Order: sequence, then structure tokens, then C-alpha cells
Amino acid sequence: MRKIDTAEIGLLTKRLLIEANYVLSDDIKGAIDTAAVTETVPQSREILEVLRQNYIKAEEMVYPLCQDTGMAIVFIKIGQDVCLKGEYLLDVVNKGIASAYKEGYLRSSVVGHPLTRKNTGDNTPGVIYTEIAPGDKVEINVMPKGFGAENQSGLKMFTPSSDKKDIVDFIVNGINLSGGKGCPPGVLGVGIGGSFDYAALMAKKALLIPLNETNPDPILDDMEKMIMERTAALGVGPMGLGGRTTLLGVRMLAYPTHIAGLPVAYNYCCHSCRHKKGVL
Repeated sequence: MRKIDTAEIGLLTKRLLIEANYVLSDDIKGAIDTAAVTETVPQSREILEVLRQNYIKAEEMVYPLCQDTGMAIVFIKIGQDVCLKGEYLLDVVNKGIASAYKEGYLRSSVVGHPLTRKNTGDNTPGVIYTEIAPGDKVEINVMPKGFGAENQSGLKMFTPSSDKKDIVDFIVNGINLSGGKGCPPGVLGVGIGGSFDYAALMAKKALLIPLNETNPDPILDDMEKMIMERTAALGVGPMGLGGRTTLLGVRMLAYPTHIAGLPVAYNYCCHSCRHKKGVL
């Protein structure tokens, strides 16, 4: 049994959140770089070049990639052979979030009650998911999620008779209606199956999958390609000003579901699809 002090988890959460807000992952950089070359509409190609310069300058000059530094989403996998000691895990993670947003000079965007709307002042609490996994390590994935994009997400409870086309139509129509509101080109995470809540969780988790990986599920791989092609044909383009680069990528996950249902959720993320992983 390996012992890990929860204080280490809090410190790692802090470091990852700061890094995620300043440095894009290589797969997202690569997708922007490629789009800046392949986009055919001049004004849209110019926007993509601005996005490219933005991630370069953010990293070089230590500026946040976006003024919306997000609500902190934290996924924690805890090995079943790990014994946690110290302060309560969720308290420590929230302390890590608060420190990250203060010391990283990141905007605090969280309100303490969804209706009274008073800012908590330190971007806490985060949305924290824990999962028991095999082994003796703790893996942390952080995702600072901006809400201009988050607001463009959707969920639908399909009937079991629905097919791939029905699901793709639902997603593509949603992207079309969003237009430029989600700061396209976006990255789309999709969850199919499970339950009402689990489909949404899978959609969020799918955003952690690198864009340069091939989906091992041939059905999902085909649907990802369908969505990419059809959203390109919409003409929404970068910032909604036209062009084929409406999405940088689509990542899909599926899970078994009930005989009477077919939940589908998609979680929209802007071109600054920020996430970082660390392991203790």
C-alpha cells in the first residue's frame, strides 16, 4: 500500500491549472497550424493565423490564452493500492484551485450560487470527479473550461430506434445554431450511451483525448469524420465569419445503455481546448 499526502495532490492541481491556462497541448497547436494553411477563405485564414500567434505569445510572454480562464474541472484517478493521508481530498484540491488562480493571475469566474450570482473571489469550488483505478498512482487531469463554449453544449435522449445519422444531425444542427458564439473553430467532445448524466460526463472526458489519435471504435471513428465534414460544409468558420474550419476535431466515447434509451451529449470547447495531466 503506497501512501500519498493529499497536500501533494493540491500542489499538482495548482501547477497543472496554471500551465493549462498558458500553454496549449501539442495536438491543439498542430490542428490550428494545419487549419491556418488549409483554410481557403482569406479572412478566416487570417483569423487562424491570429490564433496561432496567440498561443505562441501566451507561452513566450506568460499570458493566459484567453481572458476567460475557466471554471476548474478536475478529474482524479486514485489507484486502489493508494492510501491517502492528510487533509480531506476535495478541500485540498479546492485550495490548489484557489492558489492557482491567485498566483497565476487568472480571472475568478465562479459564483457561489447560480441564482444570487455573488463571485466567490478565488474561482472555487471546482467541479471535481474522483475515480478508483487499478495500481498505486494518482492521476490528475485538469480542464479550465470557459463558458462561452460550454454554453453551446447539448444533450438529447434519443429513442433506441435512432441511428448514426440521427445523432450526427442533432450535433451538426446544434453547431450550426451556435454559429460564432462558441469562439470557433471548436473542439467537440461527444458521449453516447450510459444514462442522462453519464453521457454528459463522457462528453466532457472526450475533450481530454488528443486530436491526433484514431478512435479505436470504427463506428465512432466514422461518425467523427462525418461530423467534421458536415460542420465544415456549414460555412460557419473561424469566429463565425465563414470558411470550412468550424471544428478542429471531434472526440467520441460510448458506453453500454438501457434497452429503452439512447442518451447523447456533446460538450463544446473553443479553440483554446486547455487541459493538462500529471501523475503522482
